[in-house]
Amino acid sequence: MEPLRDDDPLTIGGYTLVCRLGAGGMGQVYLGESPAGQQVAVKVIKPSVLDEDSRARFLLEVDSLKTVYGPFIASFVAADAQADRPWLAVEFVAGPDLLAFVTEHGPLPLVETASLGALLAEGLGIVHEAGLLHRDLKPQNILLAPHGPKVIDFGLAVLAERRSILTATGVVVGSVLCMPPEQARGEHQLDRPADVYALGAVLLHAATGHYPYTGPSWQAVALKIEDPGTPPDLSGLPPQLEPLISAMLALDPAARPALAQVTAELVQVMAGQGLTAAQAKRRLTDLTPVAALPELPVSPETGGFSEGWTGYTPTVVDVAAREEETPRAEEAPEERGNSRVGGEPAPAGPKEPEESGPARSGVQLSAPLRIAEALRGEYARDARF
Repeated sequence: MEPLRDDDPLTIGGYTLVCRLGAGGMGQVYLGESPAGQQVAVKVIKPSVLDEDSRARFLLEVDSLKTVYGPFIASFVAADAQADRPWLAVEFVAGPDLLAFVTEHGPLPLVETASLGALLAEGLGIVHEAGLLHRDLKPQNILLAPHGPKVIDFGLAVLAERRSILTATGVVVGSVLCMPPEQARGEHQLDRPADVYALGAVLLHAATGHYPYTGPSWQAVALKIEDPGTPPDLSGLPPQLEPLISAMLALDPAARPALAQVTAELVQVMAGQGLTAAQAKRRLTDLTPVAALPELPVSPETGGFSEGWTGYTPTVVDVAAREEETPRAEEAPEERGNSRVGGEPAPAGPKEPEESGPARSGVQLSAPLRIAEALRGEYARDARF
């Protein structure tokens, strides 16, 4: 997170922009605030991404996105594809993404990984019931909130795919590290098993700190993914998870389990450790760092932030926000993003959560909001899923 720059807009779609949250090939992401004080992540899309036809299609897609809801899905709020600077607003989630968490704290323990997978499987099930796919599930698109994980970036995944079909036929869309073979081949008629494969890759990374396949370039990784003679790297995976993750990463989409089966098997893993799903979920959320909201702009003299502002760790990012961009403007954002394939920083060893709780920074919520947030968090934490 960083303060707004001189060339940043001050408002988008009626939202006052507070600061920058991230950036990537699709555009810039800001923390925005509605007139009533509701905070959202505002993703301003580069105009070059949308031509007139794709703008119209994007409007149809965001209508579909309005039907996607659930406790573990970052809610769609609003969008305007016809604006001079097209934008998409989604629920703001004050928590680190899974990639950042694993990089800093190391892989998740067995029970926490199983809980994460069961929660995400149920969230994706809601997406599929709405007739949509995510298409780009990866650790960067999973935010860890105190009351459970949140899946983000459905809209930008759809937008990126639309762009590739219209302007870059044959370009592989999606982050290749978690990409199923059919998507790596450039197929656009994907089905639910594509998200199941990506979820398996995410859980492998959560439990081990590495992906099914790595290589010096995204093309090299894609070739491994498609090769029947190259099995995924499951080293370090707890034996209790290996049969399920192996099935989720099957080359044949028809051989992958349905999301309901994924949930059921992960619940059995939790039970094998003597825990209910609710107890395992609480252990997962107990790992999540406590995050305070950033301070709002108070005066020009302090550069838009109050004195003493020390930064903010949680991030909300778009499809390519954590990935390096190359000077090739014609590349799809996913091509830029995979220049670091195989170059993820080595995760540190697991760390026990501090009993005293992480240090808070930024402005604290008012008393009524703190009480409401605490009640909401406790209710969500105690829910079975």
